[in-house]
Amino acid sequence: MSQGIEDKVVVITGASSGLGEATARHLAKRGATVVIGARRIDRIESLAAELTANGDKVVAVETDVTDRDQVRNLVDIAVERFGRIDVMLNNAGLMPLAPLERLKIDEWDRMIDVNIKGVLYGIAAALPHMKAQKSGHIINVSSVYGHVVDPGATVYCATKHAVRALSEGLRKEVKPYNIRTTIISPGAVSTELLEHISEKDIQAGTREFVSKIAIGPGTFARSVAFAISEPDDVDINEILFRPTAQPV
Repeated sequence: MSQGIEDKVVVITGASSGLGEATARHLAKRGATVVIGARRIDRIESLAAELTANGDKVVAVETDVTDRDQVRNLVDIAVERFGRIDVMLNNAGLMPLAPLERLKIDEWDRMIDVNIKGVLYGIAAALPHMKAQKSGHIINVSSVYGHVVDPGATVYCATKHAVRALSEGLRKEVKPYNIRTTIISPGAVSTELLEHISEKDIQAGTREFVSKIAIGPGTFARSVAFAISEPDDVDINEILFRPTAQPV
């Protein structure tokens, strides 16, 4: 699986835990140069130090994806240090579930800022470099909830449907520049997403459901590796996966 991965420069947002951390580890072990961003600088610096000590090429950059300048800085550092950006993985996301009637408006705003605008800022930061290179790969993270809508998850579902819509538009627009695009839509995976749920009854019910069926974040990392390891003339546009036991 290292073919098509080795020596690629990969930028990952939301890399301090869960899907982003697992992907950084997986790709670094396969020879990619990985530039990781997250708000929790202590975590990504620790991860970078660990992987670098093992001979991997990893750089950590403090990044809040709701700040367009910080996202641009993350990508610019990758290009300045390594000469290019081959893959942009827009992974950062939040999932504070609650029924609409509970009016968690601040949480709605935060989800829109992170889950939609954060992806757009990642695209905006990477696209000029990839156009100039006439190559690149942008991977956006949606969800099973980007394909269905469940009561209590309405706003989160809306943000993940939006990611799929803008990713499909991006796919069509970047054809002249030889840029590939992928949407990855995970089902129930063991991550810290449940910690974002402020409504304790919703959190408890979701945690009980997820604990019974969740799979590890390595599945996501392997999906990323598959998409980027395909030959340049193959564009893996969408990957949707669930635990075998997940009915929704």
